[in-house]
Amino acid sequence: MSFLTLLLHWTLLLLLTIVLSLPPLSSPSSIHDLLRSRGLPAGLLPKEVKSYSLSDNGFLQVFLDAPCLTKFENRVFFDSVVRANLSYGSLIGVEGLSQEELFLWLPVKDIIVDDPGSGLILFDIGVAHKQLSLSLFEDPPSCKPSGVLKNHVNKGKAGFEALR
Repeated sequence: MSFLTLLLHWTLLLLLTIVLSLPPLSSPSSIHDLLRSRGLPAGLLPKEVKSYSLSDNGFLQVFLDAPCLTKFENRVFFDSVVRANLSYGSLIGVEGLSQEELFLWLPVKDIIVDDPGSGLILFDIGVAHKQLSLSLFEDPPSCKPSGVLKNHVNKGKAGFEALR
């Protein structure tokens, strides 16, 4: 073997050893990191997310301990499992997420950030498309169990009826 061939073999062996000794590429540690890495704001999902799974084809399942309510511009309801197809800048075919509009609860179907520079995010709620400021979704919101808020509303109602 020539000196150059021997040097090339040793160099390749050294590079292979270095590559194999590197830690594996890590996946995002939290759902909020995953959303950021896919061009979506972290605050689309609440702090109370217990775990999530993402399949190779982009099917995302997000698990919460229980259904809960929070507020962005309007009140939002998260079921205990939220599902969607995740691609860069969008959650398509969302299930398990509803938004209150004029006293009606409407399912959120798609969430899309077409142009991050615009500062807007689009919510498709079936009967309408709603554009909101991305700034509403910078930080993951706290989500209260739906029963806690329902009890709070009922207490207020009972107090009002007691005044009549």
